[in-house]
Amino acid sequence: MRKVMDWARGLVRRARADSGMTTSEYAVGTIAACAFAAVLYKVVTSAPVMAQLQSLLKGALDAKF
Repeated sequence: MRKVMDWARGLVRRARADSGMTTSEYAVGTIAACAFAAVLYKVVTSAPVMAQLQSLLKGALDAKF
């Protein structure tokens, strides 16, 4: 049992030592998120996807209850 407790304490200690991102990591993460958002926007606003979304909404709004 002692070995398990020592192992768990070591994990917690290591997690606390590296618990945040540096400024450069934030910058890279922000750029990656913006690039992903731009690609997603292009996909969602493309003609085939817009047509599918419109038909899906039309079908949902015209449903009989």
